[in-house]
Amino acid sequence: MPTPTQQKALFLLEKQGQFAVCDRDVPIPKRGELLIRNESVGLNPVDWKIQQWGMFLDNYPAIIGAEGAGTIEAVGEGVTDLKKGDRVFYRAVWAVNDRAAYQQYTLADPTSVTKLPEGISFDGAATLPTALASATTGLYSHPGGGQYVPPWAEGGKGKYAGQPLVVIGGASVVGSVAIQFGKLSGFSPIVTTASLKNTALLQSYGATHVLDRNLSADALREEVKKIIGGYPSFVFDAVSLPETQAAGHGLLAPGGRLLVILPQSVEATEGRTVTFSMSNVNLQRDPQFGVDLSKVIPVLLESNEIRPLKVDIVPGGLAGIVSGVEKLRNNQVSGAKLVAHPQETA
Repeated sequence: MPTPTQQKALFLLEKQGQFAVCDRDVPIPKRGELLIRNESVGLNPVDWKIQQWGMFLDNYPAIIGAEGAGTIEAVGEGVTDLKKGDRVFYRAVWAVNDRAAYQQYTLADPTSVTKLPEGISFDGAATLPTALASATTGLYSHPGGGQYVPPWAEGGKGKYAGQPLVVIGGASVVGSVAIQFGKLSGFSPIVTTASLKNTALLQSYGATHVLDRNLSADALREEVKKIIGGYPSFVFDAVSLPETQAAGHGLLAPGGRLLVILPQSVEATEGRTVTFSMSNVNLQRDPQFGVDLSKVIPVLLESNEIRPLKVDIVPGGLAGIVSGVEKLRNNQVSGAKLVAHPQETA
């Protein structure tokens, strides 16, 4: 079948405005680009923050959506290692309408695209790109983050045996992937906060201790101290709301580092540092890291060392994303990833 010329897309109509499904042209890949037919797209908490707070975007109407999975529909000149029909998943660029995920067809740079191993569904794949980028850059690449040796580098697998890792928000998508990579890196104990109903799930990812996310900052500090025998030099805050940033900062030993994935809201004291990591920006600064990550992820998925996250399907195609964003805003999603099917849009 020929590629259609028109498609459905979910637009954020204006700053702090409403979403609406509208028609738009299907973009044509230029040299060095791919066109992907989106079968599954992943929702993220940043979606409601973009809508409600007017973060990150300057031009409207805007299409957002940070990740997806589907088949390559068309290949631009100069692309040689991917072809029409390949099953892939990818990191989207929600500041550029043609490259955002909340539409039926998306343009992508080949460096942001990974071939999908056999046995991994589109839905499962759509849970991963943003979480993979955020977790790995925060742990291994971003200045001021963990800056540990990644487990795919020589000597990196299991390198940090006996060293603790603390992840705030382990049941978030980023936290769940950070725990899995922490296990690959050998960290132990791996301590995380979450709703206790997710304890078994997070233990299956590699967490050794799951602490109630509703603990007071003082109680959390005491529990972490008992588990690791002191205070950590690094904390990964995979939620990064003001209250979690404050709790994470309070856990740190003097001179320690807190990595956050939303803008900093806590003041660093006692020689501590707080670093805001935007994964896409960091991957642009360190493109080789992204290339290496894309090469190793299919191997880690095939070996089951990294697993897709639990999926909660949002019905209604692109229109259903609106209710999904509300669920994320109201903190009604825990231990799972919301995924929508753009091709089911009426």
